[in-house]
Amino acid sequence: MAQLSLGDDFLKDIDRELTQKAVERYLAEYRMYKHIVFEEREATMTAAYGDGVSESQRSNVTTDQTANIAIYNVDEPVRRKKHCERLEAAVRKLPRLERFLMEKRYLTDETDYHTDYQVYCHEFSPPIGETFYRKIRNKAFYKIALALDIEVYKASVVVEKKTSKEK
Repeated sequence: MAQLSLGDDFLKDIDRELTQKAVERYLAEYRMYKHIVFEEREATMTAAYGDGVSESQRSNVTTDQTANIAIYNVDEPVRRKKHCERLEAAVRKLPRLERFLMEKRYLTDETDYHTDYQVYCHEFSPPIGETFYRKIRNKAFYKIALALDIEVYKASVVVEKKTSKEK
């Protein structure tokens, strides 16, 4: 019985640098959502003076500022919570070393003050080398990108060759 093969080009089209930036952006948003308190919006009560006709009346668009604010105040914390839960679930599924690295380097309150050097020299017991650390981190980033569906693929550029007749 032959083993199922996905082909040689499977996963080769992922742009490593852009995918790493996407994961780092997702992690930065996670830290912001997790450690910064959500500020609810409030309606403004300032009177608008002018020619008596507001923008919404000119464009025949009605707006309900209070409803929009209420919707934002309810939906935004839910969106932020789901964002954090998705990342935490993806990290929980990682192998032990990758999970440990992600938690110590990117998911703690002290993340902004922890460097890669501090993690691979002081957090790992026994300490690991920089090359091995980067290998673990790259694998973790790759798996998280796939789990969160934020991987970036290389743009396939098709270049048409002119034949001698077209010149």
